[in-house]
Amino acid sequence: MSSKLEHYGFVSNRMGSALVSKYGSVDWFCIPRFDSDACMAGLLGRDENGCWLLEPHNTTIRNIKRRYRPGTLILETDFECDGGVVRIVDFMPDNSHSLVRIVQGLEGEVAVYTTLKARFGFGAYVPWVTKPDQSVEMTVAPDALVLRTAAEVEFDDRNVSALFKVRKGETVTFELTWHPSQEAAPPPLDVTAALAASERETKEWIGRSTYHGAYEDVVNESLLILKAMTYAPSGGIVAAPTAGLPEEIGGVRNWDYRFCWLRDATLTLRSLMSGGYTAEAEQWRSWLLAAIAGAPEQLQIMYGISGERRLTEFEANWLPGYEESRPVRVGNAASEQFQLDVYGEVIQALYEARSLGLSEMRFARAPARRLFEFIETAWQRPDDGIWEVRGGRRHFVHSKIMAWVAADRLERLVSEFTKPDDPMRAYLPRARALAQHIHRDVLERGFDVQQNSFTQAYGRPELDASTLLIPTLGFLPGNDPRVLGTIAAVEKKLMRDGFVLRYQTDSTGDGLPGTEGAFLACSFWLVDAYASAGRRRDAEKLFEKLLALRNDLGLLAEEYEPRSGRLIGNFPQAFSHLALINSANLLSSIDGVAASKGGQQRQRAVATPP
Repeated sequence: MSSKLEHYGFVSNRMGSALVSKYGSVDWFCIPRFDSDACMAGLLGRDENGCWLLEPHNTTIRNIKRRYRPGTLILETDFECDGGVVRIVDFMPDNSHSLVRIVQGLEGEVAVYTTLKARFGFGAYVPWVTKPDQSVEMTVAPDALVLRTAAEVEFDDRNVSALFKVRKGETVTFELTWHPSQEAAPPPLDVTAALAASERETKEWIGRSTYHGAYEDVVNESLLILKAMTYAPSGGIVAAPTAGLPEEIGGVRNWDYRFCWLRDATLTLRSLMSGGYTAEAEQWRSWLLAAIAGAPEQLQIMYGISGERRLTEFEANWLPGYEESRPVRVGNAASEQFQLDVYGEVIQALYEARSLGLSEMRFARAPARRLFEFIETAWQRPDDGIWEVRGGRRHFVHSKIMAWVAADRLERLVSEFTKPDDPMRAYLPRARALAQHIHRDVLERGFDVQQNSFTQAYGRPELDASTLLIPTLGFLPGNDPRVLGTIAAVEKKLMRDGFVLRYQTDSTGDGLPGTEGAFLACSFWLVDAYASAGRRRDAEKLFEKLLALRNDLGLLAEEYEPRSGRLIGNFPQAFSHLALINSANLLSSIDGVAASKGGQQRQRAVATPP
């Protein structure tokens, strides 16, 4: 059975990924890509939907301690048992479609049991299991897995298993590698060399970070997680490596997040540049421009990790869902929605790239110009909004503000980065006029005088956490009375046990039954709004409260359910970590933040091994 989300660790080779529970079970494995059909999907159902258990056998486990090796995502889990201590090391080497699991004896002697239940097609297909040589093959075309180990294994027509003992100083290695079923399996890895290379290269990467502000340790951990969620061949960053995890336990709000959202573009650039990772930021910008190529009216809110546009959604009705949360959805129909905000997001990202020091990119001008021209004619249209609601299009306030951002940032891009005789400067008066027009329209129609707050949509009283972004986007200053009123309204009506909801699901009419948890990025937005409004102490207090929600490995999910104390939604979530980095940067820039916070290691719920 699947574990609580906070009990999972995340490993990746920057092409595919796996989730490993603290109890030694791989319950989610997508290979060779983040968006491949999972060949282990027990996370979304039961063990029979695919898992790989590796645990001490027939002994009392007194304690479990785990950590990532410092500066890496090499996961180490120590099992303290009657009779001894055994460590499991999990990692995915770069340049290989492999998941490696190493069992190390640390003390005494421990019996260890493993069972591998590969189930291709998101847990739908039982493989053909054969043993052509010293390895074991598991095949369902077009995919195959090969297991290599010195342990003596047994297998039937469904599963592979082994029972062995490990004494102090002994090591048993398992290498599970994907390959196309019509091709021969690749040669085995030199596991020792692969482990050393993974540790060395990742430490070197995070060692290049130039971030030295407050919360340095937290920011660098999140940067490392974002690196692991980057699809190396393209530079696209997945929103999460998982699909179908619920926003409400037992509910229907279960989506596939293994794609790249355009609204992450600016935060991604800022986060990478805050760590000095210029090459990665340039690769992300290149992915962005390639993905949006084509007619501006065909711009999507999300794309596949290589820029794919067709992200057809279907229900995997053979899966019972995480803790019975159905339906499990694969693909994402929101890719077909019309959302005004992404036009502003792209132009803002292009402007931010230049402001942060990236050089002008060839062919970037034409997309910026065409997107702006589209916004000139389309900004007054209703859209589906930032939250991708399925309850009908409206005039969402955040969407209108992002249309303003499109005009405002194009004006800045042209005025700050072109010469007086540049033909692009012909757009300056048009951009200024449009920005002024949209600004007036939002102030007149998006602000509710009775509530003293900006609302979710024109002509409606419901509130929305996205309006907390108003000072961050520069639409109004943080001390503007209308911004202060919006913060107060959110505190009164959109907070649950100290955390921020996106909106009230029972009154917004988003086309779905049920509720959801507190969306963690929205709580980080409140941190930013507090800081902009001069409420530094409140900002720091909430930020620390949010940091405490990370699991023992530093991972954040999409949402948090305060009443049960559970992380929920897809996991780990890039948007949460991006928002964390942005808030840390903002707090670091405020005079008076204690310098001693930089590099400070925070204690987490689960102890780390020595």
